[in-house]
Amino acid sequence: MKPKEILSNRFSADEVASLPERSEIKESDKWDVTHIFANDAAWEEEFSAVQKKPEKYSEFRGKISGSAASLAECIKFDEEVSISLGKLYLYVMLQKDSDLRVNLYRGMHDRISNLITIVGSKSSFILPEINSTPDEIIEEAIQKHGLAEYRHFFDDLRRKKAYTLSEKEEMLMALSAGVLNGAYEVFSIFSDADLQFPSVKDENGNEIEISNGRFYASLYSKDAAYRERAYKAFYKPFIDYSNTFSVIFNNNLKGKIFNARARNFESSLQAALHANNIPVAVYDNLIDTVNANLAPMHRWAEIKRERLGKDKIHPYDAYVTIFDTADVKKYSWSEAVGLVLDSLEVMGTGYVDMLKKAFNNRWVDVYETAGKRSGAYSSGCTYGTHPYVLMNFSGMLNDVFTLAHEMGHNMHSWFTGENQPFVYADYSIFLAEVASTFNESLLLEHLIKISTTKEEKLSLMEKYLNSVTATFYRQTMFAEFEKTVYSRVEAGDALTVEELRELYKSVYSKYWGAAMEVDTEEEYTWARVPHFYYNFYVYQYATGMAASEALVSLVRKEGEPAVNRYLNFLKAGKSDYAINILRNAGVDMAKPDAIKAVITKMSTILDEMERMA
Repeated sequence: MKPKEILSNRFSADEVASLPERSEIKESDKWDVTHIFANDAAWEEEFSAVQKKPEKYSEFRGKISGSAASLAECIKFDEEVSISLGKLYLYVMLQKDSDLRVNLYRGMHDRISNLITIVGSKSSFILPEINSTPDEIIEEAIQKHGLAEYRHFFDDLRRKKAYTLSEKEEMLMALSAGVLNGAYEVFSIFSDADLQFPSVKDENGNEIEISNGRFYASLYSKDAAYRERAYKAFYKPFIDYSNTFSVIFNNNLKGKIFNARARNFESSLQAALHANNIPVAVYDNLIDTVNANLAPMHRWAEIKRERLGKDKIHPYDAYVTIFDTADVKKYSWSEAVGLVLDSLEVMGTGYVDMLKKAFNNRWVDVYETAGKRSGAYSSGCTYGTHPYVLMNFSGMLNDVFTLAHEMGHNMHSWFTGENQPFVYADYSIFLAEVASTFNESLLLEHLIKISTTKEEKLSLMEKYLNSVTATFYRQTMFAEFEKTVYSRVEAGDALTVEELRELYKSVYSKYWGAAMEVDTEEEYTWARVPHFYYNFYVYQYATGMAASEALVSLVRKEGEPAVNRYLNFLKAGKSDYAINILRNAGVDMAKPDAIKAVITKMSTILDEMERMA
């Protein structure tokens, strides 16, 4: 059994010379890693102790399937090692991310990463042996050897057993993984490292080379001509190399289809959802319900068209503001914390008091400093210690929403870790974005309520509508396109560039409606989106937002009973399947109601926006 997956982050570092050094920041605004280990010496002592343990795994090899006592002893030993590895990794990750220039922590990070790999290799026999263990041995371990809390874990292994192959076949599947996953590696290096983007003139007439970051920034520019120039320039290399991208794209699909068929799944979609026991009906329900409720999206597109004064809007008009920009408001850290706390008062003292504890006890690293990792993250569940949050707070409104978002993750991890044994002290990706977007939704409602000017309210409403566009409708559109292309290849088709263009144009046109003119460039979006290589992943962005809006609606309607169910959701971890955990909270993702919660809120905000504007 591999150690519990340790959450890392995926942000790149930007070192800015004018940034303050970490030593210039107040201690109260930096996370306190002594909650994990008192100092580096204590970390080294624990590392040395754990370093001696991997060899002990060999004592259990070949024994656990025939002895309930050996099975229990092995699992408890593996749990002990995994808990230590998690804390060792977290300490170093936080130290390293505080200042990426410090070689000491980069070296320590490499050492703990290597140790995790060694433990994974030494313990790799555990799951295959458990899968070959008779049910009566497992039941004896549960009832007589202290593994009662592992019952759901064993039940889940049995569920997956039908799609587990023989030892030799599993070895062949493992050997083929590098080849079958190669399409993404080729796509990634080609699109991120080798593609050359043209230069264009920006809003001020300066010649700039287009990049991913500059492309996305351009979509918010009030200069329509610049938006168009940047948009067309960004897509040019994807069009120029579209034949190559189509081959990479098709090979990715074929690799996923091979895996699904080799394991006897009915489809690639079923195979992708199987790991978390998500019924295919949940995926289909999302697409079907959104397709039946495209009117608010079409309405939003029409409002954009009218406000921008165009006969048709274009894809590069999708996110630009349609209002005169209000004065940019800056928030202090204490103001941001206060807004988040005030917006979450509805959750009761238990939740709010834990937030205050996190803020008051240095769980958060607040400000950007020289060498600090960029972006934001919550460290996730690390058993035996609390989660931490990295911020790079600059005082912008987006930073306030980022704080609410990351504290949603933080509280999810905290409540899970405090209420679940190690084996369930984590949560699936299907649930991960629910708690974060739940907090964002409540913050938005609070900010709209306390806004003092029409401009502020309209700006906040537009922020929400753009979020729904990007996170809910767009990700569902991607999910529908993904399902279509897999179905076509599973039926024996090989998708040419022209077919991929037509399939994407069709779904894009449907989602945006008559107000949108689909430029030729947009038809090549399939060639540039890395998420299409993640194997039916994107739908979870949409279901996460839908579930969070449904839960917010229940909290508003029912009060304390819904709050209590939500807190139980936060505490559940992996003690049950994600679909059941949400159902117990009051949201059934296999039914249209949850999906309609986003659509209903969007319609309400559109009504209010049109009344005010």
